[in-house]
Amino acid sequence: YQSSQQHPEAQYVMPYHNMGHYTEGPRDELVMAELSVHREPPLYQEPFYQNYPPAPNHYQDLTYQQNAREQQQQHPAHLHHPQHQHTIQQQEPSVQQQPQPAAPPQVVTPVKKKRGRPPKQQAEEGKTQEEDDEMEAAKKAKRALNRFNGMSVAEVMAKTLPDVITYNLDILIIGINPGLLSAFKGHHYPNPGNHFWKCLFLSGLTDQQLNYMHDQSLPENYSIGFTNMVERTTPGSKDLSSKEIREGGRQLLDKLQKYKPLIAAFNGKGIYEIFCKETFGVKAKNLEFGLQPYKIPETETVCYLMPSSSPRCAQFPRAQDKVHFYIKLKELRDQMKGLAPSHEVEETQYSFDLQLAKG
Repeated sequence: YQSSQQHPEAQYVMPYHNMGHYTEGPRDELVMAELSVHREPPLYQEPFYQNYPPAPNHYQDLTYQQNAREQQQQHPAHLHHPQHQHTIQQQEPSVQQQPQPAAPPQVVTPVKKKRGRPPKQQAEEGKTQEEDDEMEAAKKAKRALNRFNGMSVAEVMAKTLPDVITYNLDILIIGINPGLLSAFKGHHYPNPGNHFWKCLFLSGLTDQQLNYMHDQSLPENYSIGFTNMVERTTPGSKDLSSKEIREGGRQLLDKLQKYKPLIAAFNGKGIYEIFCKETFGVKAKNLEFGLQPYKIPETETVCYLMPSSSPRCAQFPRAQDKVHFYIKLKELRDQMKGLAPSHEVEETQYSFDLQLAKG
């Protein structure tokens, strides 16, 4: 009671400190509040809901800012009062920290992983095109050395493949020229993907499945030999020049006239086209596989055309597609040797004796 008599303005201090926000009122209350010396300002206690953003009240915020500006103009000294400064600092964050609308969740589209090897990052690795070419050439050379047991391609190409031939063979198989693997192995058709040895067995030309290691025994056991139109070894037939092929055709003609096989079997259409033009002077058109209409001059040797036994033959890519022509080759051989059964129709005469049937 005495305190209120000495300082009648102190009764306005308590409501001022308990205000949750700054409201409109008589401006004298702020001035009298600054004169209070007996009551210490209570410590600020954060409410339990401080983590939750306050509800926006735009009218209240505008009113508070307008009153604050007017009080600063009239009573600038009260800005240094710790109580008022504390109140303003606590109220300003409520204006600034306004709830922001939550952003919609982003939909992550899964990236489909590409199959196969990733592309070479030449720019990141700092490799030039020349370095890549050198590395690729080194890898090819290393594979070639491993393939030919340390021999280079040039050393393998220097080797030749001898013929497996003798006089009066039933069938002479004619190829275009030796490949690298044939020259390195020293045998005919050593490539495991080649269909020659498989078709030879499936057609009945051999009574058991053979491989390239048996090529030297075929003339004696099955009367089958091997030769090539061109003797030079190359990685592929495309490496041969037209001059070499024409010269090889003339050498093949001399070879056939010398050894006189019963059937000259050309392993591939391209070989026979060149041979036919060089030997018979006829440009072969629309060739069909099988027996050909021309014989080797000065001999009784007939020409037989069959698909290439290479697995790269586009027209007949599988072994079972080529077996038919080997079967026809065997039938032609048997027919020419008189071993094939006659297909002529013979009339059978029947007699009937009625008296004998009754008896």
